[in-house]
Amino acid sequence: MRFFKKTSIDFMGARKTWYMVSGTVILIGMVTLALRGVDFGIDFLGGTEIVVHFDQPVSISDVRTAMDRIGMGKAEIKTFGSDQDILIRTAEQAEGTVIGDRMLTALKDYFPTNPYTVLKEDKIGPKIGAELRRNALYAVLASVIAIGIYVGFRFKMVYGIGAVVALFHDVLVTLGMIAIFNGVLNLEINQNMIAAFLTLVGLSVNDTVVVFDRIRENQKIFRSMSVSDLMNKSINETLSRTIITSGTILIVLIVLLVVGGEVTRGFAFALTVGIVVGTYSSVFVASAVALDWTLKTKTSGKLIE
Repeated sequence: MRFFKKTSIDFMGARKTWYMVSGTVILIGMVTLALRGVDFGIDFLGGTEIVVHFDQPVSISDVRTAMDRIGMGKAEIKTFGSDQDILIRTAEQAEGTVIGDRMLTALKDYFPTNPYTVLKEDKIGPKIGAELRRNALYAVLASVIAIGIYVGFRFKMVYGIGAVVALFHDVLVTLGMIAIFNGVLNLEINQNMIAAFLTLVGLSVNDTVVVFDRIRENQKIFRSMSVSDLMNKSINETLSRTIITSGTILIVLIVLLVVGGEVTRGFAFALTVGIVVGTYSSVFVASAVALDWTLKTKTSGKLIE
């Protein structure tokens, strides 16, 4: 099944325009990130986090009043999907489950006629949280670099550079979108979100490798064709496959984002943005960077060894 038959889109001819589009999106995302930051989950901050489900809706202000009574007025409090589900997070530390027990007792005393059920209770030490943040950053960077090295050996190093640039592009755009939509969707950086980033890196490079592989095959057949035309031809030939593969994944992610609830919302949002951006970068970033590098170094006759 092919959605696009015999397309002849000049992808490479418009690459500078798409460079500007990508640069603008990344700039907006990074400025938003610098101004607003992102919310880290309890995994990376350290402290205590509880999620409770009340039999009847409660207001954030009432929950904060209950926390004020025990000296935790600075705790982060927000709804967790509905007015009956409340998330409370504090960076205060104590031995064992002391902090969590105090929070639950305060809720019981303030809402005596509105019983609750504890859905989740987590406690992470500050040193462990800092270590997890550092390891998460290393994991994403290591995966991007390792994939770039693999692509470089699999094809040619110039393509490894293109793949790495595209992957960093995907991560930065996705991170920027998280910062922009955080206030609307209550997104936070936790271990699930890091898993989403690692997954989107793998999905993105998959499309990139397919395009590069077709370029290598076509170079053996069309030896007199220019580098730009060769890339355009290869991308057009793989366009249908790319859209079908990414589209099926996107459908699942949209369903998960809409009906999956608060627990999986961050994961689904990051992957939804990532699969769209990753498909885009495979076409408009990875190959374009490889082309410009090739033309700059005047190695157009040795595109892929």
